Amino acid sequence: MDTAIQDYTLALTRRSPDHYRVGPFTVRHNPGWELKFANYAIPDQGAEPTARDIADLVEAFRAHDRLPRLEFLPSWAPAVEPALLAAGFTVENRAPVMACAVGGLLTPKPVDGLRVSEPVTADEFASAAAVQHTGFGGEGGPDEGEIAWLRAAAAGGGVAALATVNDLPAGAGGCSAPVGGIGELAGLTVAEAFRRRGVGAALSAWLTRTAFDRGFHTVWLEPGGPDVERVYAGIGYRRTGEKVDISLDPG
Repeated sequence: MDTAIQDYTLALTRRSPDHYRVGPFTVRHNPGWELKFANYAIPDQGAEPTARDIADLVEAFRAHDRLPRLEFLPSWAPAVEPALLAAGFTVENRAPVMACAVGGLLTPKPVDGLRVSEPVTADEFASAAAVQHTGFGGEGGPDEGEIAWLRAAAAGGGVAALATVNDLPAGAGGCSAPVGGIGELAGLTVAEAFRRRGVGAALSAWLTRTAFDRGFHTVWLEPGGPDVERVYAGIGYRRTGEKVDISLDPG
């Protein structure tokens, strides 16, 4: 499953209009969104980068005014992480990867007053992006990159979702367009006032079920911590591997 998931992320990166290549790396560049999670490189399978390859990658990120950063599954290219650490990179996060296949989804407990639907209008996309923006610690309103991410998730067979509780925005997230029947559930968050009510589990299950209805055979994700992992495990997601986020401190 690790290979299939990394194949998916690399294929999706190559579809993005502003991606570029540096040595054995493909860089996902988002010109309208500086968020580090929207800009990262993925190594080729089995890559064994030289010190020059890594220096060229760092230079390219800085030329694009972005933090030199990679996201990948270590099993995909075992030689890459040691080479990056030797070049001064630091591991930001090491997290499990979870996946759910058709037939494995479990039904969560119902939430009173909850309604989940796909945003259609500009106001609905803006409302969903606003939930994501504040849910992930942002201040003020969402930027265009966040709204564009949701629209992209809804395009090409993917899914975007806005959850409301008693007509108040309560959660949002998306499942990106499939590649080979695999999609990623990402950007899912619940507004602080509605946490610990089961909204996250219900929203995740709705996105996953909708993806399966549209022909996905597997949905994968990266949980944000042990508590979140338990939520996903409760609706049928299971660990399949590990992912590392690694970057070079600008200092």
